Amino acid sequence: MRKASSISALLFLGFVRSPSSKLRFNALRSYCDRTSPSSIKVPGPLTQYKSLVEQGKLQHDPNQEAVAFQLEKLLGRLEQYEKEMGEYHERLAKWSKERENERRRLLMEEAESQQKDDVWTSVTNQRNKFVQRWFSRKKPENVEPGVGKWVSYLNRERKLDSVVGRRPTAPPAPKGLYIYGNVGSGKTMLMDMFYSATEGIVKHRKRYHFHEAMLKINEQMHQIWKNQVEEKSLHSSLSNWVMNLPFDSRVKEWVAAEERYKQEVQMKNILPAVADKFIIDWQADQKGGSILCFDEIQTVDVFAIVALSGIVSRLLSNGTVLVATSNRAPKDLNQDGMQREIFQKFVNKMGEHCENVLIGSEIDYRRVLAQSQRSMGQVHYFWPSDSIALEKFEKKWHEVTNQVGGKITSSTIRVMFGRTLEVPESSNGVARFTFEYLCGRPVGAADYIAVAENYHTVFISGIPMMSMRIRDKARRFITLVDELYNHHCRLFCSAASSIDELFQGTEEGALFDLESFQFETETEGSKLRRDVLAEGSVSSGGAPTGIVSMLSGQEEMFAFRQAVSRLIEMQTPVYLEGVHSLHPYFQRQRQEFENISAGNIQPQLAF
Repeated sequence: MRKASSISALLFLGFVRSPSSKLRFNALRSYCDRTSPSSIKVPGPLTQYKSLVEQGKLQHDPNQEAVAFQLEKLLGRLEQYEKEMGEYHERLAKWSKERENERRRLLMEEAESQQKDDVWTSVTNQRNKFVQRWFSRKKPENVEPGVGKWVSYLNRERKLDSVVGRRPTAPPAPKGLYIYGNVGSGKTMLMDMFYSATEGIVKHRKRYHFHEAMLKINEQMHQIWKNQVEEKSLHSSLSNWVMNLPFDSRVKEWVAAEERYKQEVQMKNILPAVADKFIIDWQADQKGGSILCFDEIQTVDVFAIVALSGIVSRLLSNGTVLVATSNRAPKDLNQDGMQREIFQKFVNKMGEHCENVLIGSEIDYRRVLAQSQRSMGQVHYFWPSDSIALEKFEKKWHEVTNQVGGKITSSTIRVMFGRTLEVPESSNGVARFTFEYLCGRPVGAADYIAVAENYHTVFISGIPMMSMRIRDKARRFITLVDELYNHHCRLFCSAASSIDELFQGTEEGALFDLESFQFETETEGSKLRRDVLAEGSVSSGGAPTGIVSMLSGQEEMFAFRQAVSRLIEMQTPVYLEGVHSLHPYFQRQRQEFENISAGNIQPQLAF
């Protein structure tokens, strides 16, 4: 997960050259979920932006500065918000404990009543059979199974509300921002500046890209379904205290059934359960505020609409501050009209909790940056596919692998949902693939995230010009570029055309009719969700499988333009210098080093 932009990182990360000319990193701050030293405070987004403009690393844009100003104002309100949320969570923890204690007390009263009034143990066998027949005759035939438990559950909840009170209300959170605009207008950069500045101010912070968020939601839903089917939570949380109750086995079974029913009721609405684990680590201290930075909100299919609506709405209701980016205004996200009612509730909820901010610039600043900062003779994109370009590509592969040292071997990396991916060639954080291997097979965002997290430098050869004939491969390639960019990987490409011509089409036809642009292709996404359900032993009936995405032509063209824009930025010195500080591979190295040396010596990081 990419935690901040390379541009903002340059100002606040110290780089020094060692005598051996290898890059050394002074870990002034962290973009992981680790906490930086309390004495180091990252400047606000407006300060960061103005500083970059003054240094000539950014071209001034009044639209960007206006958004940076609004983010700065939001940052200024977070300290008080964090304090209020800390106090709220203390009240919530107290309320939860009192409510659970009172709930069990009520349950024990009911169990004692069951024990005393148990006609089955207080009469003769003949009377027992007579009463049983009488009850069977009197039982209404149209009563559905579980209705009695449902009534019992509701009555118990009402009693708890009257005795303990309803759940405490979260204090009003500062309004977040929903930033939308064209490709390369600076949305993600500004959001990441804000995210970096919140470290040390707000305790619970997460930054997700759309692909990663959707996969995380799938993964957590899968785990919850699996736990429900296997009844792990029931055995672990119920057996001990139920079995030790001073009642006979029949009453204990009744208590266990009531507890099981409570869990089933809670599990029927799975999205709130996923939302509650989306930001906060339940093993850690939960006190304090929470911030979700969500890059590239999209509504590519029904599942995305339902999942985003349920989870984001729950987070906003519980006091989470949302800062999001998108290419569209909220009301325009769902132009195909999927799940209108659910989508409208989602838009209304965001409208209550976020200010909509348009970055009105038509300029792609990634291109401006690329033109103003040449890569100092370092070529990372080799084209066309002739012998000269291929020779240079091979030479660069040997040069980089010699620099990192180690033997080039094949390896296996873990992917979400228990899957794995074979990596044909890799060495110390550097990997090499062909386009066909990554984009010509049934793989998707989960695989690309695994590659991006494990390798700071990725070589891809054999990239063709995209056409309708290989539209599925083009779709995967766009997703691959997204994840390599989001994790701040260094990318070397061997391609048939220049970056600008890559998506222009061939004699087979222009690439203008992609059916979708989403975190998995339609076929792969459906297969993934079916696999998730199958592994969790849950029926696929009614599950979000076989969903057909309905993106418009304008959305498709945005996907192409963004992929081109990101490929261009990934060649710039500003981006490449940030790899050392922002890629997870180097973050893990620094964490391991700090664990050993307590952070007193600078770790040496080199390609």
